[in-house]
Amino acid sequence: MTSNQQLSSGNPSVDIEYRRKKNAEEMRYQVVSFSLMIFLTLVAFAAVAMKGFTAWFTVPFIMLLAVVQVIFQLYYFMHMSHKGHEAPSLFLFSGLFVGLVTVLAFSTIIWW
Repeated sequence: MTSNQQLSSGNPSVDIEYRRKKNAEEMRYQVVSFSLMIFLTLVAFAAVAMKGFTAWFTVPFIMLLAVVQVIFQLYYFMHMSHKGHEAPSLFLFSGLFVGLVTVLAFSTIIWW
């Protein structure tokens, strides 16, 4: 059996029920993730709107919320948590690493 063939029990009603269960579970994860992202966006807006926070707190806080939202996007909406997505994950994270190293290198060249 090749890796891209679906496992089948031979019973169509069991297979349909299993797929419905998996789809419902996946949809629940996406709805929860979407709700959390909306909440994090509202928290970011609130952090900017409040007068008690300085820019030294607000900017890193918003960047942290952005990183959390990117993780939600990758793992729940782009299905990076599923099996078979190892190669795209490798390319994505290696590109992220190269980009961060490049920004760090240029930042240190400019600042020192």
